[in-house]
Amino acid sequence: QVQLVESGGGLVQAGGSLRLSCAASGSIVSTTAMGWYRQAPGKQRELVARITSGSSTEYADSVKGRFTISRDNAKNTVYLQMNSLRPEDTAVYYCNVAVLSSLSYRYLEVWGQGTLVTVSS
Repeated sequence: QVQLVESGGGLVQAGGSLRLSCAASGSIVSTTAMGWYRQAPGKQRELVARITSGSSTEYADSVKGRFTISRDNAKNTVYLQMNSLRPEDTAVYYCNVAVLSSLSYRYLEVWGQGTLVTVSS
């Protein structure tokens, strides 16, 4: 089994910063793509940022220049540094990781439980 544990969400004023972390553990050989998605009330889940095993990154247009995704392969952890936060960034943020399972030797897509980010104006 593979588990993702997210942390770092909370309440922050507009213009502030937060750093999200997501650690993968369990029956893992390796991780490939790691990413963050978010879902605001009444809206569909959307990609925020993604990073490949080779550290290539992709960002939603709405967060470019404000958010930075990074990873620590030794810790199977992905981070999202969020700066210059805006009220419209308020959402539940979900971690998504593709792992090679040591049990099945198949690639699995795993989702975190979500962490709430609230940005007040």
